[in-house]
Amino acid sequence: MQAPVTLLLGVHAHQPVGNFPAVIAEAHERCYRPFLQMLYRYPEFRFSAHFSGWLLEELTRAYPGDIALLKKMVERGQAELFGAGDCEPVLAAIPARDRIGQIEALSHRLARQFGHRPAGAWLTERVWESSVVGALAASGIRYVTVDDYHFLCTGLDGATLDSFYTAEDDGRTVDLFPISEALRYRLPFSPAAEAVAYLEGLADAGHEAAIYFDDIEKFGIWPETYAWVYERGWLEDFIRGVLASKKIRTGTYAGYHDTHRTRGIVYLPTASYIEMNEWTLPAAAAKVYDELVQQEKTAGRFERTRPFLRGGIWRNFLSRYPEANWMHKRMLGLSARLEALPPAARRPELYALLYKAQANDAYWHGLFGGLYLPHLRRAVWTNLVELEAALDVLAPRAPDDAETAQDVDFDGRRELFLTTAEVQAVIRDDGSASVHELDTYTLRHNFGDTLRRSPEHYYGKMRASPAAKGPGHGGIASAHDRVAFKHEIAPEDLLADDAGRGTFDDFARANGADVAVRDYALVTAGGGRARFRSTTLPLEKELTVSGNALRVGYRWTGAVPAEFRCVLHLAMPSCDGYAGRYVLADGRIPCGFGQELELGAVTRLTLEDAVLGGAVALECSRPVAVRAAPHYTVSQSEAGFEKIMQAAGLELAWKPVVGETLQITLSVVPG
Repeated sequence: MQAPVTLLLGVHAHQPVGNFPAVIAEAHERCYRPFLQMLYRYPEFRFSAHFSGWLLEELTRAYPGDIALLKKMVERGQAELFGAGDCEPVLAAIPARDRIGQIEALSHRLARQFGHRPAGAWLTERVWESSVVGALAASGIRYVTVDDYHFLCTGLDGATLDSFYTAEDDGRTVDLFPISEALRYRLPFSPAAEAVAYLEGLADAGHEAAIYFDDIEKFGIWPETYAWVYERGWLEDFIRGVLASKKIRTGTYAGYHDTHRTRGIVYLPTASYIEMNEWTLPAAAAKVYDELVQQEKTAGRFERTRPFLRGGIWRNFLSRYPEANWMHKRMLGLSARLEALPPAARRPELYALLYKAQANDAYWHGLFGGLYLPHLRRAVWTNLVELEAALDVLAPRAPDDAETAQDVDFDGRRELFLTTAEVQAVIRDDGSASVHELDTYTLRHNFGDTLRRSPEHYYGKMRASPAAKGPGHGGIASAHDRVAFKHEIAPEDLLADDAGRGTFDDFARANGADVAVRDYALVTAGGGRARFRSTTLPLEKELTVSGNALRVGYRWTGAVPAEFRCVLHLAMPSCDGYAGRYVLADGRIPCGFGQELELGAVTRLTLEDAVLGGAVALECSRPVAVRAAPHYTVSQSEAGFEKIMQAAGLELAWKPVVGETLQITLSVVPG
């Protein structure tokens, strides 16, 4: 009789740092609690699980019953807990020292809370680069899971991917389990009986292990899955079917790893799961890639050729989205500053801020990545700004360090940092002299944290039917297959921006046309001040930080245009929610940030935001016309296409006067 196949079932539980409590509460109710309760009823069904550190902390605080149940299953040998980077970073995208620090942070957390250090680790988004081997090995990690696709790209036969292999880098090793894509697409979307029959078929074919490790959110949070997995009984039917089968046994990765030998050495290419290969490509390239994949599928060659249809790699998100790249490079800079402190000054709370700022979710976008979600980017920036303020106290930056232009994000353009103890303005020396980042250290927020409209390949799907597509096998649709709309989206919502959405972007109106001023040259910088001069217009622009304020002055020295205007994009935490509103000088409230506003001539306007816990006061030295409107982007998520407000856009317009300096002041007012 053929030996049974060992089902290595692993689930990955994660919520982004900074996610809303209501989202975590729903995940607890619809997924974490019912999943753990169901598994607890079947002690003989062994499994492995990974909970990211921040989520584990939140669940322990808010839902200790979930964690108590998990701990009991660990103690009775039913469940194995996997490690990882504590705050779920993409390990390959952070410094080697932080890779070790993050892994050790979660390993210590698991040892304290559950009594065991992990031997296995989950790789965030299954992003593999050989450079992570050293950090994993140094942290005591003996094995990780990656996609079988990674192995296929080396030319290995898929039929051999039923056990673990060994990766080596610089003489250090870690073992790799190949996650079955076939299982990822079956569990839990195929009927339970079909999934069990598939596993039995693997046993009949002589396979040693059926390797599964994927998001636990598929078991209750993805669309349609709660009713399917729990109300209609999929999970219990699957568990019972597996336990009743003589051809399947369950195991933990630890148990399997202890009783089997490696299949040998393997060198994997830099890769993630196959869907990521398309998501990380620019829109035009993604279209070509998708066409090529469809061509191969139509020709019946895809299963044979897909390992060689390589798309992009995860790091391409940093070149594709300048806002992600800027966050990433600022994070790297602060990591280096923290490392440069004397050892005694590197307090744990500083590393906690850094590690939260390395959480992967806000740095990328696909079906799940959260770059388009302002509250996730805000969580990164909150930690970066707080860390920078702390570092400035421990090791103050010299004025020359702050005010000397440097190319922080390696895009070929320098940035200038103007800093006080309360605010910081980062000015991009790209001809616009606009403010790229505007931080308040008091409120731990970056008002420049907005997002441009980028072309996305999936915009083409919006012409498809909004109805969910079925998988064609009697189960339910995976989020990868659905096309749905959360908001009404107009064609103009999909128009891409030709530049970033900065603050104090300038436009001169002459002969009935607006001309962007993109030829400012830096004249002087120092003392919290930077002065620029247009090379084609008789115009000087000076930006100054002082106390809690940024002041921008415009001075015309010659012929003036018919009208001049500057555009400010301010990332307000409340977005278009009820907590954000405009307040006029007389105290009247005309509307919220989600509505359009038009004012004829004002010298003062306040943006109040209860989520921020403060306000931004806008003052002008003489009356200007104001038009305000929300800035939206359109993106996809597992729940469908949605419009998301990124910033409050304000346009200030006035008739310039020769020799006069119009001064605009933005002051941060704590609540």
